[in-house]
Amino acid sequence: MAEKKSSGGKKAGGSKGGAANSAFMAPLTPDAALAAVVGKDPLPRTEVTKRVWDYIRKHNLQDPKDKRTIKADATLKAVFDGKDSVSMFELTKLVNSHLKKG
Repeated sequence: MAEKKSSGGKKAGGSKGGAANSAFMAPLTPDAALAAVVGKDPLPRTEVTKRVWDYIRKHNLQDPKDKRTIKADATLKAVFDGKDSVSMFELTKLVNSHLKKG
């Protein structure tokens, strides 16, 4: 069992993991709708996700009865393609559609 932990550590810090991580951390430019939430500067996908969730928490947009549901305010409605609410699973897909390389 110790070998599995050891090889897992090598993958996370190895060259393959590093290459995938650098691609994952490549800055992406948000469109105007998403820029209203996360800012207009290019950001890594991880930072975009963090800022979207910060916005959701700050504006208390999670459904209190079902935390997986995100309610849209006027700003997020543009990101959610006009939907009043989305699941947290849809959120990633919708946010990604508002990002472009560069």
